Amino acid sequence: MNLVFFDLESQNLFDDVGGRENIDKLRVACGVTWSTQKNDFSVYWEKDVPALIDELRSATRVVGFNLRGFDYLVLQPYAPELRVASIPTLDMLLELQKILGFRVSLDSIASASLGAAKTADGIKSVEWFRAGELDKVAEYCKADVDITRRVYEFGRDNGHIFYKSRLGSKLKVDVKWK
Repeated sequence: MNLVFFDLESQNLFDDVGGRENIDKLRVACGVTWSTQKNDFSVYWEKDVPALIDELRSATRVVGFNLRGFDYLVLQPYAPELRVASIPTLDMLLELQKILGFRVSLDSIASASLGAAKTADGIKSVEWFRAGELDKVAEYCKADVDITRRVYEFGRDNGHIFYKSRLGSKLKVDVKWK
């Protein structure tokens, strides 16, 4: 089984492209994967998107956070013939939203479950990209993939994860991520 953990950073923000309805215009800045087969990260830039899509298609399952609501939608224009949404995927955000009835952030889950926090956010990543600080974009994206992988493994191994409520309470939610 080859699980591929995936995150993508965009070149633009929603305000730059006229709103969320134009998500397909955000353009790929950087995509990072971590594969259980390779036991390592792979970094892809916009010019490398065909290779990124090949890796995602070869996975037994792609695991990520908000893949169907963001990453795949940004990626779709690069492969119009491919329905990236048909790739076997565990989107942890969607799974948790189904259970809880509301969205929770990766940062909330990581801090409550792992005692770890995200290193930055997508806005900072776009700033780095525009400033030509591509190494920072790649490192941030790698850190997000690593946190995503660790959250998945925590949920898989324990049958639950934790998240922080808006009031700061640590709450438990059962998951079946086998």
